[in-house]
Amino acid sequence: MPAVRNVLVIGAGAAGTATAILLAEGGVSVDLVDIKPDAGAVGSGITLQGNALRVLRRLGVWDQVRAEGYGFDTLGLRAPDPHGTLIAELTDHRTGGPDLPATVGMYRPALARILTDRAVAAGAKVSYATTCTSLDPDGGVTFADGSTARYDLIVGADGVRSWTRDALGIDLGTRPVGMGIWRAFTPRPASVTRTDLYYGGPSYIAGYCPTGADSLYAYVVEEAQDRSALGPEESLAVMRGLAEAYHGPWDDIRPLLTDPSRVNYTRFESHVLPAPWNRGRAVLIGDAAHTCPPTLAQGAAQALEDAAVLAELLLGADRLDDTLWQAFTDRRYERARTVVDASLQLARWLLDRERGDVPGLMARIAHLVSEPA
Repeated sequence: MPAVRNVLVIGAGAAGTATAILLAEGGVSVDLVDIKPDAGAVGSGITLQGNALRVLRRLGVWDQVRAEGYGFDTLGLRAPDPHGTLIAELTDHRTGGPDLPATVGMYRPALARILTDRAVAAGAKVSYATTCTSLDPDGGVTFADGSTARYDLIVGADGVRSWTRDALGIDLGTRPVGMGIWRAFTPRPASVTRTDLYYGGPSYIAGYCPTGADSLYAYVVEEAQDRSALGPEESLAVMRGLAEAYHGPWDDIRPLLTDPSRVNYTRFESHVLPAPWNRGRAVLIGDAAHTCPPTLAQGAAQALEDAAVLAELLLGADRLDDTLWQAFTDRRYERARTVVDASLQLARWLLDRERGDVPGLMARIAHLVSEPA
């Protein structure tokens, strides 16, 4: 028998849906709830590194991800000059193994739909527009409709601003990094066949990632500031203005930035919850436990790894005890913390306009995450 028979997963992002899929497949009764009204995730595109693809294959959704996303194996570095000169073309590490691409770009809501559909097919009960009003570390939960339930385990996979974390009384200081990012989802011109990064210029980073046969998301990273007063048209104008400094394929992308509803702005934040990540019969995973700027594109991958390791341990043990939680800590804490620290190091180099060893840092993290979690 697995260590748990019934589980509540709060949050239907990558970490939550992956946990639900794996546990439901293992015969566990899973309730997956999310405050959002449906599976359409907020955001534009998502970059999935090979170690994320390795987990997605384990979840049984790799064929769909491959069909709907855009895979590539190189990374371009371009100069912020009048020509967008290609400085280097790097063969990216296939961190998921030789039979998977190094990277897949994908429309974020498409990935959310694929994972949610898979969770339902695996047997999880998925409820959107559903919230909890209280929980206790022994597994008791009260829902907003007044109903109550008791679970063998509660998994808080509800993001940076985790309600679960607050309900457990955990005061985790989420710190601003000092950067904000403009993202836009737009048609893909033929000149974009991989991610290219432009470091420097008037912004810290400008880049893009193909997300399908005819789509991409483009992004510009600036000094963090309050952009909340801007309306959609103003936001589009700001992003287009920042992008004017970048050329090469950017000259093909910029005229396609026409839809204000496809532009969004967020500020980078970071935290790592000290181990252990559980309080009794409740555990935090994904962004609820660790989050970092997307400078290494490892956020989704680390969340998926959390889910895979947690499910493996729960299905392989016959009790939920300190031994299981220590095994979870041993396999996840240092690995996630190292990724967060490296992501922050890259951000600090950019903030300080310091020429750090970016290729060396990327190679070190690629080597780490190439090993199974």
